[in-house]
Amino acid sequence: MKRRRITNQFGMILCAIIVSAGSSARAQTPSPTPTPTPQAAKAPTLESQFVKNILRDQEAIWTSPFRLHGRDARWLAPLGLGTAALIATDRRTGDEIGESSGQLNASRIVSYAGSAYGVGGIAATFYLFGRARHDDRARETGLLGAEALIDSAIVATALKEITQRRRPLSGTHRGDFFEGGSSFPSGHSIEAWSLAAVIANEYHDHRWVQVSAYGIASAVSLSRFTGRQHYLSDVLVGSAAGYGIGRYVYRTHHRRATDSGQEETSRPRSKLFPLIAPEYSRRQRDYGVALAWSF
Repeated sequence: MKRRRITNQFGMILCAIIVSAGSSARAQTPSPTPTPTPQAAKAPTLESQFVKNILRDQEAIWTSPFRLHGRDARWLAPLGLGTAALIATDRRTGDEIGESSGQLNASRIVSYAGSAYGVGGIAATFYLFGRARHDDRARETGLLGAEALIDSAIVATALKEITQRRRPLSGTHRGDFFEGGSSFPSGHSIEAWSLAAVIANEYHDHRWVQVSAYGIASAVSLSRFTGRQHYLSDVLVGSAAGYGIGRYVYRTHHRRATDSGQEETSRPRSKLFPLIAPEYSRRQRDYGVALAWSF
């Protein structure tokens, strides 16, 4: 009877977790940057908006369940079912991985990349390099990466306090929810994936950067399981939440340089209306209008 009550309570919490993880799935393609007028004021810098952006992010993350649509079932249903299946088998898989200890040292070393010092150092390196070399993309990557990390840390801390799941090495009550633990979700996973999503989106034109970012995040997440620090469901939810937060931060606060050197914040564009662009070919003496929809 107790387990049924705990399962029902956890089901409601899990729904909120999954929704927050996919809050960026509905983000639209940024609109084309308008041509600035001579009177246009320069947009505030990301540095000056850093704290305000974090507060707006938190509001968007925690209120995302109220903005769900039917089409969200395409990612919500598989993620929810996968998480439920892993929770049901967590103790078994956790006990099985616990029978071997040869991977513990390697897992501990890999997981350092997802620690607060590891991901924080990466974000700071991007920012300082961008400032020193006047590289706007690297500078923005560092700022948005730091923003995503703070957002992820807040979400992970709140969810750990709510779920209070025991870690795999907690004895008889291992894997139980609401027992004073801090296993759900994986903090290393949520932070590694939030930073990876920002980096991969910023350098979307460099495939090797995307592969490296997501590859490292995957390795960090897996190391938390093989290192017997988390269950697979902890890792899955943490990874999904981090990925969603990182994408949301990038899509919402990414800026593009205009022709005058100023920056404009990307704004969501409705899918109902196409991007209209003129086309002209001098050689063929042909002209027209191109319509493009973003899906």
